[in-house]
Amino acid sequence: MFQIDRMGRKPIYEQVIEQTELMIVSGVLKPGDQLPSVRALSQMLSANPNTLQKAYAELERAGITASAPGNGRFIGKDAKALIQERMQALLADVEHLSAKMHVAGIGKAQVIAAVEKGYAHSQKTVLQPQKGQST
Repeated sequence: MFQIDRMGRKPIYEQVIEQTELMIVSGVLKPGDQLPSVRALSQMLSANPNTLQKAYAELERAGITASAPGNGRFIGKDAKALIQERMQALLADVEHLSAKMHVAGIGKAQVIAAVEKGYAHSQKTVLQPQKGQST
C-alpha cells in the first residue's frame, strides 16, 4: 500500500501523507475506507509509530480523514474534493515556476515535456514500488 523511500530527502510522514492523498484522488482509497492502524502501519513499514501518528494527525487536521474512537481512521466523504481543491491552488506555483524558468532561459518545450512526463508516470509512481523503496 505505502512505498517509503528511506534514501530520499522527503520525511517519512510527508511521504505517507502524499501517498494517502494520491491513493484517494486516484480512487484506490474511497470515502469510508479504513486506514491501517498506526501500530500495523509501523510494523509494515518498520517506521516509528510517532512518525506515522504525525502523518495521520495532519491528514485529520486537513479534513482528509476522520477518527472513530475505538474503530480507527477512515477516509472522509469530502477527502477527494479537498485534495483536488488544494492541488488546483498549486497552479499558481506552476505559473510562478514557469516564469522563473523562462527568465533562466529554459525553453517552453522543456517545461511542457517535464509536465507531460509527470502526467505519464503518475500512475506508475503512485501505485507501484520503485527501486530502493519498501511497501
